[in-house]
Amino acid sequence: MQPFRFARTTETKSAVLMHGSSANDASSSESVSAQYLAGGTTLLDLMKLGVMRPEQVIDINDLEHGKAGNIEFGADGLRLGAMSRMSAAADHPDIRRNFPVVSQSLQLAASAQIRNMASLGGNVLQRTRCTYFRDVSYENCNKRKPGSGCAALDGFNRPHAVLGTSDQCIATYPGDFAQALIALDALVEVVGRNGIREFPFSKLHRQPGEAPHLETTLAPEEMIMSFYIPKSPYARRSLFLKVRDRESYEFALASAAVALELDRDRVKQARIALGGVATVPWRASKAEQILVGERLNDAILDTAAEVAFKDAVSRSHNAFKVELGKRTLVRAVREAAAMEI
Repeated sequence: MQPFRFARTTETKSAVLMHGSSANDASSSESVSAQYLAGGTTLLDLMKLGVMRPEQVIDINDLEHGKAGNIEFGADGLRLGAMSRMSAAADHPDIRRNFPVVSQSLQLAASAQIRNMASLGGNVLQRTRCTYFRDVSYENCNKRKPGSGCAALDGFNRPHAVLGTSDQCIATYPGDFAQALIALDALVEVVGRNGIREFPFSKLHRQPGEAPHLETTLAPEEMIMSFYIPKSPYARRSLFLKVRDRESYEFALASAAVALELDRDRVKQARIALGGVATVPWRASKAEQILVGERLNDAILDTAAEVAFKDAVSRSHNAFKVELGKRTLVRAVREAAAMEI
């Protein structure tokens, strides 16, 4: 780990001003001059590996909006402060009862120790687990060093993405919580030099395209303040299904966040987001449309799954993810429909 300056402030405006440049302006993830520190469960790992080398680390745990903006459940929906810890949201009784997909996605995401430490804002911004990104001995990683190539294309790519990929990067987005937020049409509130703005959470992450090192739509100094999940008729009938190599503390090979509104035995509304198979948190909108107005039988579920993975592009080791992703989607929808609420 290279030497860095450490700063701490209690004022959001001060943190934003001292941040300086960021990855969106830098030539590589290594050259980012400043990083915010909350739980640090991703940042510190990457600094130790030499993947991220900020000149300054800004501790934001004592910011005024962090202390005030924890978890607020009301008649209109749910607001989650970005500084709230994963464990606090996962165990919150109102969230478990009214937004079970949120609670489950956080519960299944990490060990108890990490859930106690990691913040919600940091969780959605975690970097990929691609070996070629995290091991600096590999020179060719477009996400770490733009223009250097992608070692995963012809290397070991079993955990990599089949949706949203490009010829520049096939790294999988690793998180779980983000899929729940997308499925429930969440909004994200951020603050930067130009003030506060709010936009759909689905607009936060960028697909790799020709610039894999640009991972979000945040301005260099912007930080997440909160997430807002509106009240909906499908939020209570929701769940998160995660398929992985082992049952505990492992990243998804395929996952699905599903929320349904049923009219007797027919689907009135459906929300489906996929994880473990895409370069960004992935909304399966076309699959949702297939289900609306239909009874959930084998034929309609299989059709929805086929549509969801119609544009999948697999590589030498991850072709199994297409079929696994389809089965995960079908199982998750079936289990959501069978929920007693």
